Amino acid sequence: MAMHPLEPLSADEFRKTAAILRRDRGVTDSWRFASIELREPPKQDVKAWQPGDPVGRVSLAVLWNREDNQAYEGVVDLVGDAVLSWTHLPGVCPNFTVDEWHDCDEAMRAHPDVIAALAARGITDMSLLLIDVWTYGKALMPEQWRDRRLGWCDVWRREAPGTNPYAHLVSGIKFIVDMNTMELLQIEEDVDLGSPDVQGEYIPGIWTGEQRSDLTPLHITQPEGVSFTVEGTELRWQNWSMRLGFNYREGPVIYQVAYDDHGEVRDVAYRLSFAEMVVPYRDSSFDHYRRTAYDVGEWGLGYMTTSLELGCDCLGEIVYLDAVLHDSAGEPYDIRNAICLHEEDNAVLWKHVDGTTGAEVRRMRRMVVSCHVTVANYEYLVYWRFYQDGNIECEVRATGIMVTTPYAEGAEAPRTGTVVDNRTYAPFHQHMIVARLDLDVDGADNTVLEVDSEALPVSDANPFGLDLVTNATPVRSESEAARDYRWETQRSWKVVNPTRTNRHGTNTAYKLVPTACFPSMMDPATAQYLRAPVIGHTLWVTRHHDDERWPAGAHPTQSEHDDGMTRWISDDESLENTDVVLWYVFGIHHITRVEDWPIMPADTISFWLKPFGFFDQNPSIDVAPSDTAEGDHCHTGVDDEHGYSHHH
Repeated sequence: MAMHPLEPLSADEFRKTAAILRRDRGVTDSWRFASIELREPPKQDVKAWQPGDPVGRVSLAVLWNREDNQAYEGVVDLVGDAVLSWTHLPGVCPNFTVDEWHDCDEAMRAHPDVIAALAARGITDMSLLLIDVWTYGKALMPEQWRDRRLGWCDVWRREAPGTNPYAHLVSGIKFIVDMNTMELLQIEEDVDLGSPDVQGEYIPGIWTGEQRSDLTPLHITQPEGVSFTVEGTELRWQNWSMRLGFNYREGPVIYQVAYDDHGEVRDVAYRLSFAEMVVPYRDSSFDHYRRTAYDVGEWGLGYMTTSLELGCDCLGEIVYLDAVLHDSAGEPYDIRNAICLHEEDNAVLWKHVDGTTGAEVRRMRRMVVSCHVTVANYEYLVYWRFYQDGNIECEVRATGIMVTTPYAEGAEAPRTGTVVDNRTYAPFHQHMIVARLDLDVDGADNTVLEVDSEALPVSDANPFGLDLVTNATPVRSESEAARDYRWETQRSWKVVNPTRTNRHGTNTAYKLVPTACFPSMMDPATAQYLRAPVIGHTLWVTRHHDDERWPAGAHPTQSEHDDGMTRWISDDESLENTDVVLWYVFGIHHITRVEDWPIMPADTISFWLKPFGFFDQNPSIDVAPSDTAEGDHCHTGVDDEHGYSHHH
């Protein structure tokens, strides 16, 4: 099959990138690769590409030398076997890597000063410890080490081999580590609050409760196979077509989403992904004040994507896609079953019971593209869902294990969290995800309208005060880029094509239905806000540029100010009838619960993209009837004197 320009890098291409940089740029064993990814061709080139056209293959690598802590960006022509550019990145700290996380854990557990400090607290079995390294914002780093690649470490302790380390924080002690040399720079100590006896286990056999046994098996089968096709990275289902990508930072990327409207293939979106995730812990105590994770920019959702298991993570007739990434030496590895593709029944699509003609009902089927990401103690389960009526839903489920901390014997529990166990609280925190939505509604030239509902005042024309209208205000330029949700006007945003109308004369559009959004509740002068002002508003609208991908900056690790959204909108470009990108900020305002402990039932949030005048009528009117259990169509006639219908 002919390669597409957006095909993710292969194992050979990762190897080749590393080899060319070693050959031409003196990259020795002291260097580490923070990332290697496909340098996507310009959007206009991809849209113009036709099968049979030549495909250039260019990779983008970010790497640093552990000897002098200097970072570089290398752009490599994989077809031409040459380095196209080699750029020094002064002051940049590239993303942390999974390799370093493991190396730091091992180095600290073997370090004599760590062993001594923990022995003073009565902890002597180092095999039961988990050292969990986090990154910093520059403003919170000790001043004398702000030029280093610096990590700070939590210490967690298992009660016995195989038990949950996240049940027991060794509170009041942090290790400050130079991640290049694994040198322990400082042990920071505060009050030792001890280790309360908690019920923190969840694994059968270690968790001692009795499990339920009263569920019968549930089988989801498609004896005739699935209704979708996957050719290379292209997915087709019902009237939808799209292309699937994957990289170290965003994890899954969905490209070139289109809908076949009775033979006309119509663009909906060019590129859908998560561009950042900011998780500030809202607790300024010693154990938590540094604790703000940038899971996309500092670590990478792709690197943390885990393999999916049939019957456990996915149920039904599943097609899996593997992903290929690389370690910090540039050596490729596979993530088996990284992406799950399957169809789901989702209850009723539409239905009406008519007194004369009876019931007409259609079942709803949806196409799901999903992956699971493990970020140390937390799991994020990501689902992009495509529906037969043209809707797109993005759902995220958060599960895993909350960060918990002991508090002092006899003291009141801190107000910044919830008591979840004996003398143990889980601090409040926020998961703020930035979805990057490059919509192309019937083509690239679009305008975003902010739509508010308004109840008209009582008047001669509105004597009962019932009239409700909507007001649509265009977002005209980037000085107006930042938009906020308003509950009292039920605000939404429509991406409209001003040059195209439906048969009723209104412009075709897709509507962003904002749900799961919340205010940052953070002073704009604080260190964490300054690193990511994108979290301060519900939606941002910018003009498309190929290189504008990371709203908190390309390298937010150890950042002080963002180098993303603030810079992009400073030139106040026009946003009318042009190629626009929406940045939707949503997530979980996590006021922790007792019921979230010791393992958290999935907290489910989502937002929707819905056609709004994109079609001339309900596009799912042509969905065929399902069959009843007896094999007839789901249509019920009227058969008694009152006009009520009965099932067969």
